[in-house]
Amino acid sequence: MKIFWWGSLIVLLPLAMSTHAQVKDNRFNPSKDFTIDYTFFKMPAGRSIGSTAGISITPDGESIWIFDRCGANDCVGSDLDPIMRFDLEGNHLDSFGSNMFIRPHGLHVDHEGNVWVTDGEGPDGEDPRRDGRGHQVFKFSPNGKVLMEFGKPGIAGDGPYELNQPSSVLVAPNGNIFIGDGHGGRSNSRVMKYSPSGEFLLSWGSRGPEPGNFDVPHDLAMDSSGRIFVGDRGNNRVQIFDQEGNFILEWKQFGRPSGIFIDANDMLYVTDSSSENRAPAGTPQNESLYAEGVRVASVSDGSVTLFLDDPQENGSQEGIVVDKAGNIYGTLTAGMALRKYQLRIK
Repeated sequence: MKIFWWGSLIVLLPLAMSTHAQVKDNRFNPSKDFTIDYTFFKMPAGRSIGSTAGISITPDGESIWIFDRCGANDCVGSDLDPIMRFDLEGNHLDSFGSNMFIRPHGLHVDHEGNVWVTDGEGPDGEDPRRDGRGHQVFKFSPNGKVLMEFGKPGIAGDGPYELNQPSSVLVAPNGNIFIGDGHGGRSNSRVMKYSPSGEFLLSWGSRGPEPGNFDVPHDLAMDSSGRIFVGDRGNNRVQIFDQEGNFILEWKQFGRPSGIFIDANDMLYVTDSSSENRAPAGTPQNESLYAEGVRVASVSDGSVTLFLDDPQENGSQEGIVVDKAGNIYGTLTAGMALRKYQLRIK
């Protein structure tokens, strides 16, 4: 039986400002209030899930795409297809992308159903199997045909047509393409904008904590008004911009954002997979603002109305999507697992 619980639950909960105590008042314990299914996604015979960051849902809401690291921590030397599609019963439908990627990362399905992915690493100077790959973004048709490529294979750079450890990708309704370029270390820290045909339009941001700068633009999302939400994970904040890169505001009540999803009702879902022991100096470690988990808020004011503690079974959740019935699906990187949350019937 499908439970249309999420929207009604949000209505029943009082809106809370993003303070520590108010977030804790709306805390749910997944082990008591939800069932978490780690076997919902039925993998192809003989295959197990690997470290997985990328997840997206199709425009019709009928299937979910996963970007898996080939049953391991990367796809180096593997012949497995890392891009997989599942229906809402968890059945595997199809897959593609073998022998193309080093470290699968971000995944986005655009309004036409095309699949966009980012390869977040490149050659390391040691393993020749990495040569000539990485630091790229690809656009695929739903059946796996390569339609566009961004970045230069295996070359890290900071020019308008070069990338360095791209983490995320997003396509606006008008077809413009946004790439969150960078994943810490010596990589970039910027957002790139391209036309639907792939022409470079502009970029914004560099490494730093100031508004408009980034430290790992880990995920991107867009609300119904066209604002771009950036999960600026290294800076412990969500930043919001217009589509020309103009800074609007920042929110720091979401911990260290790894995954961002905005549903049709403009509810914002943010995962924090790495805040444990990373709270700012002087902050009690048990404060829920810096606990790992899923936070839900309206895009209108950012007030956190629901917080799901991460049980940290098999690791912490990184990617997130929500279907029309309100079921939450998540990916784990360190834990090599996938999740589906289902509210318990009281």
